[in-house]
Amino acid sequence: MDEVLAHAMLPLLDARLVLYQHFLELDRRVKRAASQNEVCMRLMTVPGVGPIAALTFKAAVDDPARFKRSRTVAAHFGLTPRRYQSGEHDNPGRISKAGDRDVRAALYAAANALLMRTMAGSQIKSWGMRLMRTKGRRRAVVAVARKLAVLLHRMWADGTEFRSEKREGMA
Repeated sequence: MDEVLAHAMLPLLDARLVLYQHFLELDRRVKRAASQNEVCMRLMTVPGVGPIAALTFKAAVDDPARFKRSRTVAAHFGLTPRRYQSGEHDNPGRISKAGDRDVRAALYAAANALLMRTMAGSQIKSWGMRLMRTKGRRRAVVAVARKLAVLLHRMWADGTEFRSEKREGMA
């Protein structure tokens, strides 16, 4: 029985090894592409933003001058709440989910990494953690993703880098 099982498992293990090697090669190419791009290197100074999020954001925005205001970038990718307005009713709903789904997913993953995995303190992280205590984790991550979209666009348009230190007067 062990011989039959080994005969069936060896091709599966070989296929898994080939897939893993291809994954490592693609990962190396993505990291190299991001490290050779000045804009991506600047965007990756933000905690939580890695090579995939930086490349995805850069490819989707393409030209930062397309947007007059940085706030409209978050709406472009569907990270702003829907509104239901009728007469006396004015209810904010879920996010609109307009725009590029992949960019929205990359920003969400970057925001989640910023809140859950990053050890460095920043104003965005402390704001997101406060929001998480009051509104819940998922809403906080979406709000931080929206802020990240605005921040990444502003950094790209201005040519500035992220400053992680907390300022005394700002909260």
